[in-house]
Amino acid sequence: MNEPPRITEAESEVMKLLWQKEPLSAQEIIHELQEQMEWSDQTIKTFLNRLHKKNAIRFEKSGRTYLYYPLVSHDDYLKAENRSFLDRVYNGAVGMLCAKFLEEEKLSDHDIEELEKLLRKKKQS
Repeated sequence: MNEPPRITEAESEVMKLLWQKEPLSAQEIIHELQEQMEWSDQTIKTFLNRLHKKNAIRFEKSGRTYLYYPLVSHDDYLKAENRSFLDRVYNGAVGMLCAKFLEEEKLSDHDIEELEKLLRKKKQS
């Protein structure tokens, strides 16, 4: 699998819309993001162009409308972001990340059972 392109936090707002529903026209994306983020048309168009250049999205022309589709899956994006965070903050040490998280967060009995299942499964593989 190729490494997904680096998507900025702002660009991820465009991607979130496309992961929820595709295709979306440029006008639909602009309408949504102007309400949510108070960005200008030009700012949103800039993000669309950047994402297209990064091969994170593609578009098709349908009459006078451009329809946008994601080329990067949400799952692949999350994996890349998780890896980036882990490398940047914990120097790649998964155990340290998990230990710190478990120390700081409240977990229900159900959460603990699910984590135990995951750890047993990981140990077996």
